Amino acid sequence: MTGAFGEAMRDPEDAKRRVDDWAAGFAQKAERYKAAQERTEELRLTASSSDGTVRVTVGADGVVSDLAFGAKTRSIPPEELARMVLTTMRQAQSRITGQVAEVMQEQLGEEDQETRSLLLNSLRSRFPDEDDPDDGPPEPADPTPPPPPAPSTPPAPSAGRAATPPAGGPPPGQPPTGGATPPRRPGRADPVEDDNTPW
Repeated sequence: MTGAFGEAMRDPEDAKRRVDDWAAGFAQKAERYKAAQERTEELRLTASSSDGTVRVTVGADGVVSDLAFGAKTRSIPPEELARMVLTTMRQAQSRITGQVAEVMQEQLGEEDQETRSLLLNSLRSRFPDEDDPDDGPPEPADPTPPPPPAPSTPPAPSAGRAATPPAGGPPPGQPPTGGATPPRRPGRADPVEDDNTPW
């Protein structure tokens, strides 16, 4: 019988010792990861605006844990104050990756570099450096005003439909109403008058 199993069968005490060593090493590694996690959860990163009006503190997860304002904020417009808060918060968040990397190096040394790289890359994508030109949301574009409405034109009369006569006039083809007699044409006598004329 060959291989590691065969050696274990020949020396059971040595096999037991190896299993114990592996279990102890695993437990120690778990303890180091637990310590690194606890130390990371205790991290607090604070940044202040250039004039000290705004101070923001965040945890390793980027969540704001404290926000303080100076007396000068009373004279700052709300829009400007909101911009200062966001800028200061991003400055504090940009330090998260570096602080977590220091904790992991302190607690874990050089082990498990691949897992560490994945974690730190994830933090960098969430909380980029404050000097990153892509940091922060893009500025909203100026809204384009809508085009002016087209001038309204009266509808053209449909084909085959006579135009509406002016108000008060008779329809086309009908004599005027109201008893009025149309004027005579000059130079033509009424035939009824000619018969009744005695001369």
